[in-house]
Amino acid sequence: MKKTVIYIILSGWMFAGCGTYSRYHRPDLSTENLYRDVPADIDTTTIASLSWREMFTDPKLQSLIETGLERNTDLNVARLRVEATEAVLMTARLSYLPSLGLTAEGNANKHDGATAKTYNVGASASWELDIFGKLTAAKRGAAAALQGSRAYRQAVQTQLVATIADSYYTLAMLDAQMAISTRTLENWRTTVRTLEALKKVGKSNEAGVLQAKANVMRLEASLLSIRKSISETENALSAILAMPSHSIGRSDLAEAAFPDTVSIGVPLQLLSNRPDVRQAEMELAQAFYATNAARAAFYPNITLSGTLGWTNNGGGVIVNPGQWLLNAIGSLTQPLFNRGTNIANLKI
Repeated sequence: MKKTVIYIILSGWMFAGCGTYSRYHRPDLSTENLYRDVPADIDTTTIASLSWREMFTDPKLQSLIETGLERNTDLNVARLRVEATEAVLMTARLSYLPSLGLTAEGNANKHDGATAKTYNVGASASWELDIFGKLTAAKRGAAAALQGSRAYRQAVQTQLVATIADSYYTLAMLDAQMAISTRTLENWRTTVRTLEALKKVGKSNEAGVLQAKANVMRLEASLLSIRKSISETENALSAILAMPSHSIGRSDLAEAAFPDTVSIGVPLQLLSNRPDVRQAEMELAQAFYATNAARAAFYPNITLSGTLGWTNNGGGVIVNPGQWLLNAIGSLTQPLFNRGTNIANLKI
């Protein structure tokens, strides 16, 4: 009768714990008639499928991007984050295996001139059975966290490439503005000299000369502002590249070249390529598996453990040669009252 009750309880636990093994599934989204005026044979190739080398063909810009990908601090932090989650996933996978330990102990006692020496050398093993899916949920959650960290790394890399390219072409634009302003300034200086000469012969007045000089001063101030913007942009770009502030080599803005045609494809497919969207979904999956692990904490924890060793301690008198010591234990622990910790973890 007692065995029957135990079997019924264990069976109930097993069926109740099946829910903790469930997998995360992406919610179904109907895309039928989602967009109007979109032909059925639309090209699904999007700008997101192009590599940055195909988008930015300027050799100097490519060199800057390569330096940024190698040296940028934020990207290196993102890479280390991926390595950390890989280590967490490895730990979760290894949790299925038994834990092993080796112990060695020696003792010497002297009483009434007699010396008693004992020793124990043993190995112990402990293995937690994943009957209710706690280890499986932790492993799947770690796998989702790894995918999320990889998406985060790609998001940081994408933002880094975009920032470097934006700064590069900003510098090229400022160079073009500097060249135009310099030529304009020279023209106005020539105009001032011409007006002063005309004033001497009575064909111009002081107002015209002063107006031309004002234009010269305004252009000189504009050149100072452009030089300041160039310096600030180079300093910011040097910081992104994790390098001391220096002059950034760049090509002429007129030489910039981009792909002739850029397709956006289906907007939903373009959205699915965004690493920040994938990262958010993996965070949802990670929370899903964390909830499964929190549910599994309400079920029994079943552990098999044992020790195997060599000892010469017979319980009082020295026994030589030594003898084997063997111990095997199976334990089942059911949480009853844990000060609300399991309930709080499940709510979290």
